[in-house]
Amino acid sequence: MTPPPDTAPILIVDDMEENLVALEAVLSSLTPKVVRARSGEEALKAMLREEFAVVLIDVLMPGMNGFETAANIKGLDQTKDVPIILLTGASVDPNYAYRGYTVGAADFLIKPFDPWLLRTKVNVFLDLYRKNHQLASQADQLKRLLTGPGEAPPAAEPRRPDLREPAPHRPAPPASEPGAREAAAAPTAGDEARLSDIASRLVQIELLLRDARDLEAAGLADRIVALEEAVERLMAGREA
Repeated sequence: MTPPPDTAPILIVDDMEENLVALEAVLSSLTPKVVRARSGEEALKAMLREEFAVVLIDVLMPGMNGFETAANIKGLDQTKDVPIILLTGASVDPNYAYRGYTVGAADFLIKPFDPWLLRTKVNVFLDLYRKNHQLASQADQLKRLLTGPGEAPPAAEPRRPDLREPAPHRPAPPASEPGAREAAAAPTAGDEARLSDIASRLVQIELLLRDARDLEAAGLADRIVALEEAVERLMAGREA
């Protein structure tokens, strides 16, 4: 289940309780929900149950280490887009950072880390998580706006005129008849209002994309393409 965007849950993974307590103390000011996992296996189970904005994983864990945990997270369709920050001690192999990036980690920090630096890095991913949710909400609103309150009923097949009888003549109402001009203009006015609302929402989406262009924003381009196609269909319908 997708959590509310303001919650933006964080998953912290470490086999040592004191490290989990320290991470939770540093990060709890950013979000009301910080979830703990004591192993790579426990982390994968948590991620399959719940959506997270970012995951912090200690590299040196018994059993499934941090690199293997990150690789498994990136190997699952459900979790592959979740950003990962790897954490490790000061006396580490110089190649650890390279290995971390090769398995799909977004960042790599060495302990002891500056709490302010850690919060800054994590907050970047929390902001991206919230903006993605805002974009998805905007896309849903636009979709409802374009499709209307419900599905349009299928058009009835036109009945062939009976050649034996003349078609009944239905004179158009005179322009001076009360309400005639208003009735003719109503669809156009409604379309203009709808297009104006769509244009306003697209501007908001563009601003969100502009802010997120240097970060991981999987799926954003596909959503925008779908919206553009929907607007084109609407324009084509008005011109027909």
